[in-house]
Amino acid sequence: MENRNNNNKNPKKDNKKDKFYYIILGIVAVLLVAVIIVFTINNNQNSEDKEIAYTELIKMIDNNEVEKIEMTVGSTTLKVTLVGEEEEGEHTTIIPSTEAFMELINQKVQEGKEINLEQKSVNPIVTFSSTFFSMLPTLLLIALIIMLFKMQGLGEKGKVYSPDTDNRTNVTFADVAGLDEEKEELQEIVDFLKKPDKYKKMGAKIPRGVLLCGKPGTGKTLIAKAIAGEASVPFISMSGSEFIEMFAGLGASRVRKLFERAKKIAPCIIFIDEIDAIGARRTSGGGAETENNQTLNQLLVEMDGFETNETIIVLAATNRPEMLDKALLRPGRFDRQITVASPDIKGREAILKIHAKDKNLAPDINLREIAGDTAGFTGAELSNILNEAAILATRYGHPAIEQIDIENAVKKVTVGIEKNSRVISDKDKKLTAYHEAGHAIVSKFLETAEDVKEVSIIPRGVAGGYTMYKTIEDKYYVSKREMEERLVTLLGGRAGEKVALDDISTGASNDIEVATKIARDMITVYGMNEKIGPISLKKDEPYEDLMMGEDIENVIGEEVKKMVSLAYVTAQKILLENMDILHAVAQTLIEKEKISGEEFESFFVNRNNN
Repeated sequence: MENRNNNNKNPKKDNKKDKFYYIILGIVAVLLVAVIIVFTINNNQNSEDKEIAYTELIKMIDNNEVEKIEMTVGSTTLKVTLVGEEEEGEHTTIIPSTEAFMELINQKVQEGKEINLEQKSVNPIVTFSSTFFSMLPTLLLIALIIMLFKMQGLGEKGKVYSPDTDNRTNVTFADVAGLDEEKEELQEIVDFLKKPDKYKKMGAKIPRGVLLCGKPGTGKTLIAKAIAGEASVPFISMSGSEFIEMFAGLGASRVRKLFERAKKIAPCIIFIDEIDAIGARRTSGGGAETENNQTLNQLLVEMDGFETNETIIVLAATNRPEMLDKALLRPGRFDRQITVASPDIKGREAILKIHAKDKNLAPDINLREIAGDTAGFTGAELSNILNEAAILATRYGHPAIEQIDIENAVKKVTVGIEKNSRVISDKDKKLTAYHEAGHAIVSKFLETAEDVKEVSIIPRGVAGGYTMYKTIEDKYYVSKREMEERLVTLLGGRAGEKVALDDISTGASNDIEVATKIARDMITVYGMNEKIGPISLKKDEPYEDLMMGEDIENVIGEEVKKMVSLAYVTAQKILLENMDILHAVAQTLIEKEKISGEEFESFFVNRNNN
């Protein structure tokens, strides 16, 4: 179950951040304008100017070849206009000293030379631009440092949800469904936070940390917020990736500041989502790995450094607990590890009820039936299904969400979007029909296979067609026979193509990939192969294969090939014995493109009656 409540953001903090970035952008914009002005002025000055040497200028003055000289106060560059030339053809001369040049001009005037010398004041725009241009590297460096410090977050990190303000979690155990045992286990944490003295009198120590494990979408973050909501204590939420930055030492610094912040507002809860980002096993590598090791070491120190009177509990969530460092998992740090599994049918129904509260459902909607058809779905996936159903109902103009909308939403999420507009050739249509009919018919004659719910040759997602099965019950263990018959069902599509059309296609590529993986797992993980025996060949290191001999991979390959080939032969045998039904189902699919489970069962009823 994912969190249905949006994270409460503090608008004041967001406004401050926005203002800061606007200021930085304003500074950068001013600097860029200054650069453009300076370069424009310089280009205008240098585009048509021709430089005259100082000694040559003196000779030209003596020969009365100079029409006018312009001199800017404080500048050593003169603008010179020669006799007979327009102002557009001005020349420039760089003088060694203003005082020396003025003495020279006075001397020439005393000698009777007529010199038109104009002195101009400094252009303020040029002065401002020149000053900015000279300061530009320093200003850019300062702006860059400020931005980097802000981006690296040397200030406080993490969202704080406080029960005494508008920024609170608004989540309680009532918002969490399908996790009854997990809630019961975590209820003690809530009681610890509410009444710590009761446990201290008994000599019980408050747990330092609780690790929530489970695949994505099962409700780890939601139940962590529910604990804070139930206990009415501050809740600091951070992601493991927020500790890792490009500058060395920042990760460890953030861990220290996080716990300093928590101590100030204790009792409180620190929640670190995706803790495997910083809690992975330490290595002896350098570079980024050294930084990660420092961050993890600081986290270990902080979790061990709580004082006995500090009521701070660290909650962490991960979907890869096997990656975590052992030092992090020992008692005294993460005292409890709670696995948050996918809900059973009862839990799925309860989750659907919670997510259906704000949905306009038709009166005949059967949430129990939907829960039965969604075995293995997480809370996040169930919420997504109801949301997709609401979108579909709106699209098709239904007054409320109908059962057909939810069924289509399940298909959309699991298989993909139905592509009715795709033009399919008659040959491809026929091949797909026999492929899907092969899957369905083979499963009918297998004891452990589930009943067919729908068969379609309308493309969905990347699939050219699909066979959907009814979910009878939740399964927590799978027998060897079930896995062997699963191989037969998967290869029923390829077998249908072969026995009916005497040809095969690429349409079975995914079926073959899944079948090969199942066969290999049966041998290497579950120890279900008689030749190799009940041995796990799931390896953590490459050299571990050598323990079983150098030819173990060859043996595994031969056994995988044997299992898959046997399943393929079995599928062909079933279809050859039922060719009349194969042709009938395929022909119906070609005509109607989709048949329900009841229509599929009718082929067998009619056959028995005949």
